[in-house]
Amino acid sequence: MDLERLIETFEVIDDWEERYSIIIDLGNQLSPMPDELKTEENKVTGCLSQVWMVCQQSEATPPVFSFLADSDSHIVKGLIAILQIIFSGKTAEEIRAVDINALFTQLGLEQHLSPNRRNGFYSMVEKIKELSKAEAA
Repeated sequence: MDLERLIETFEVIDDWEERYSIIIDLGNQLSPMPDELKTEENKVTGCLSQVWMVCQQSEATPPVFSFLADSDSHIVKGLIAILQIIFSGKTAEEIRAVDINALFTQLGLEQHLSPNRRNGFYSMVEKIKELSKAEAA
């Protein structure tokens, strides 16, 4: 699923139980993360759930980034999938330019995520920005 389709889907579906179901389904489609990458170094701080994330950089010029991540929470795995849709395949400059607050609002997440999940979501965004900046350097 791409970002445009995700936004369209969320605009059509008013029922948040159904949206949660879509988020969980997206999380179930994540590529598996090898256990050896689930280290303290790869852990995302600021999340109540366990979340691990690594960055992969292409050989292209400028390089584009993809992110491999996992969580012990089904909802958080779905949020990871949404973040992959938003950020993967972008350059470091494009990642910095994403208006994540506007997308968060457009998807209606601010109204339906608990404050702890919201904080975790933004912690994952910061980790993506940090990883892409470090890899690009």
